[in-house]
Amino acid sequence: MPIKLATWNINSVRLRMPLVEHLITQFKPDVICLQETKCRDAEFPSSDFKRLGFHHLAINGQKGYHGVCIASKLPFAHIEKRGFCDMGDARHISVTFEAGTAGRTPISVHNFYVPAGGDEPDPTINPKFAHKLAFLDEMAQWMKDSGVAQDHAIAVGDLNVAPLDTDVWNHKQMLKIVSHTPIETEKLGRVIAAGPWVDTMRNFVPPSDKLFTWWSYRSPNWEASDRGRRLDHVWASEKLAPSVRGMSVLKEARGWERPSDHVPVLIDIDH
Repeated sequence: MPIKLATWNINSVRLRMPLVEHLITQFKPDVICLQETKCRDAEFPSSDFKRLGFHHLAINGQKGYHGVCIASKLPFAHIEKRGFCDMGDARHISVTFEAGTAGRTPISVHNFYVPAGGDEPDPTINPKFAHKLAFLDEMAQWMKDSGVAQDHAIAVGDLNVAPLDTDVWNHKQMLKIVSHTPIETEKLGRVIAAGPWVDTMRNFVPPSDKLFTWWSYRSPNWEASDRGRRLDHVWASEKLAPSVRGMSVLKEARGWERPSDHVPVLIDIDH
């Protein structure tokens, strides 16, 4: 059964609902995973999603910050929210689709928003960076203990780490910049290994090639300078990875009116 899934850090779902609608009408995803929704559950624009055919919603929000959701045309059998680092942040939501609705066997989708980590890559003086490192450690331990990747599963989201040299515009200049420091890339590698997960985006774009999903608001000529980073990821369990048949990064979305600084990533699954 073919399924198209999108993941996108929307940077305020209420502000950018017109862009979400454009994504839906133009690219026709079946499942949308959003990060940084920035609203409480009761304020989420559920009616807009239902009007567009997404009648199944799993929402984990909070006032003004963070927030994740999974909107789907396919029904859920189970919804779970998990907290990390005892911070009370809305940074994870997962669903399992009903048997037979998303393929031959049930698929679970985990949507994450990993802390950005602030500007200073030193956990002794920057509590935001310390939180990010602790979050990645807890992710790895939880994935190992729970075995979430042992069945048919997908993990997506804004993980706020660009792990490969080619996931940033300049590897040497970025080594001391939060998102590409050696300690972050090492810890993200442990999260992937804890699944183990398959980095499905790099199945379609070789690791030798540049691949970005984020361009800073600080750059007025973002497209010409192309100083991007790959902060958004799609991982599949080893059992599900062969069913991922296509991937695209919608770079054009960075040029839409009032855009997010992230762009959507779409994957095609035939399971």
